[in-house]
Amino acid sequence: MNQQANGGKGVSRGAALKVTEESLAEAARVIREGGLVVIPTDTVYGVACDPRNTDAIDRIYRLKRRPRYKALQVLLASVDQLDELGLDLPSPLNRLSAAFLPGAFSPIAVARPDCTLKTLADTADGRPGTQGIRIPNSALALRILKATGPVAASSANRSGEESAQSVEEAIAAFGDEVNLYLDGGPTPGHVSSTVVRADPYGRDGIEILREGVIAQNVIRKALHLNGGGLGA
Repeated sequence: MNQQANGGKGVSRGAALKVTEESLAEAARVIREGGLVVIPTDTVYGVACDPRNTDAIDRIYRLKRRPRYKALQVLLASVDQLDELGLDLPSPLNRLSAAFLPGAFSPIAVARPDCTLKTLADTADGRPGTQGIRIPNSALALRILKATGPVAASSANRSGEESAQSVEEAIAAFGDEVNLYLDGGPTPGHVSSTVVRADPYGRDGIEILREGVIAQNVIRKALHLNGGGLGA
């Protein structure tokens, strides 16, 4: 593995570090300076970067050989971070998020004019851009995200190959093309999240784009809980 120093901080490019306060500070620095970090999530390992940095986002697409039409998710530690990103969760997604986050629920947020994210999905009809978000149901992943801030992320694998469930598998895929790996031990593997967007013309005001581990009937039941008064 390449032993080139990463920013003069004494950490080799491509190094794998256990999650400590020191390695979290280093991960935050790498993200801030436009680098790539592999992190454990509640499903698989993901390769992450600053969602406002076009060059870093381009690196993820090149590294994974991922088609550009496949958008990157933004991982958050809390829905409170949406505001700083210039994103809103329209009703009734805000109510569903109160019920299912953190967890395998991926609502589609809508960008405000002040949104600076470079990961937004384009809309052809002039409507605001959109962004799929996730808040992992993992104390370790949330600890990492609190240190780094929101990140753009995709699974740590070349497109079409198996997603990494350990830091060793991620290193085997990417080597020193990634600046830093955070080793959180083995992850559970793929658990598909349920992807939902607001649709004022749809049933219950939503459209379920992908039914994952949270079943459609569970989503719709939550919307009608207490007469539709779930959450804020």
